[in-house]
Amino acid sequence: MSKTFDKTSHNYNSKEKREGNNMFLKRFLALAVLASALGFVSQPLSAQDVIKIGDINSYKRLPAHTIPYKQGVTLALEEINKAGGVLGKKLELISRDDQGKPGEAVKIAEELFTRDGVTLISGSLFSHIGLALTSYAGQKKRLYLAAEPLADALVWAKGNRYTFRLRPSTYMQAAMLAEQAAKNPAKRWATIAPNYAYGKDAVAAFKKVLKSKRPDVEFVTEQWPGLFKIDAGAEVQALEAAKPDAIYNVTFGGDLAKFVREGKLRGLFNDRLIVGLLTGEPEYLDPLKGEAPENWLVTGYPWYAIETPEHKKFLAAYQARWNDYPRIGSIVGYNTMLTIGAALKKAGSTDTEKLVTAMKGLKVDTPTGAIQFRAIDHQSTMGAYVGRTKLKDGKGIMVDWEYLYGGDFLPGDEEVKKLRPASN
Repeated sequence: MSKTFDKTSHNYNSKEKREGNNMFLKRFLALAVLASALGFVSQPLSAQDVIKIGDINSYKRLPAHTIPYKQGVTLALEEINKAGGVLGKKLELISRDDQGKPGEAVKIAEELFTRDGVTLISGSLFSHIGLALTSYAGQKKRLYLAAEPLADALVWAKGNRYTFRLRPSTYMQAAMLAEQAAKNPAKRWATIAPNYAYGKDAVAAFKKVLKSKRPDVEFVTEQWPGLFKIDAGAEVQALEAAKPDAIYNVTFGGDLAKFVREGKLRGLFNDRLIVGLLTGEPEYLDPLKGEAPENWLVTGYPWYAIETPEHKKFLAAYQARWNDYPRIGSIVGYNTMLTIGAALKKAGSTDTEKLVTAMKGLKVDTPTGAIQFRAIDHQSTMGAYVGRTKLKDGKGIMVDWEYLYGGDFLPGDEEVKKLRPASN
């Protein structure tokens, strides 16, 4: 399904818009940092009138992703409260910054429950932090809705009764890409991924699914740069030396920018299929500007071309509220609050055990379509957009994309039972 981008309707590429967005993001980041330092509570009301939700995220460590996430959360929270709240009460968000450190995230989680009296915790971005909060939730028997951490272990090997995940996992997105990559004649593959839980899972899942569909492929090299410590020149040289037909890239953020720049300079991407996990997301594609890669097979978020009524309504509300366009973090944050509201309504209570029961099989209507949290592993069926990158007006966009339903890329019950602790 190919979509076109209407530059005039969204004024997407104007200098004034970009400058305004940059100023807005700087102001928002300053407020977010101040808020985290003070233990900011939005819309303070008396304890009897509110349901408190704990929000933990790496706001200072990766603001390009977490600020749009917070904007999506805030928009949904305002809409829910404007409509009367849940269970006759307003939802109140208490946000804290985990500084990108698992130990700090766990410390904050305990404070949110014991000092601030939150009903549950949500958020987080990095997989190692999500896994730390997953362990905390299981030990303390407290509900944790992991919004964005992608590590497969979060709902499988390390999964527990009290942890649920919203965003499509590493396995799901890697499987979507592998299914498309299998249609290409490439046989010799190379991979590059950050050397931590997310990267390891992303490579393992891609290899597993691709080999199941194409037994003739072989992986000739794997590169594992440290997270945000990539030596792009050395990595590109090593990949080129292996002479692969195709490359699977899992780097993101600043690492992605360095890899793309060095790879283009040295011709690494010429006449090769390049597959990029997350590369099409605005958080990572937009900063590349005119250096954005072309014709990569990627997962991403073509917000400017999605024509469903649900998404158009979300887009209009988001742009009106923030004078900015949404990123993937925005939609994840928005869906996170919709999920919490739906869970509270279904449970009819703020009791943790009742909420856990309500979350199992919970159905939620979102701007990206209806999703469900699977009872067997607590993973939602939220999908992802898969397409090709293209340069347009000096900026990277996604074309020839389609939305793939997440539930179609999850293992069946029997396999999950082998992956997940039986007691959880």
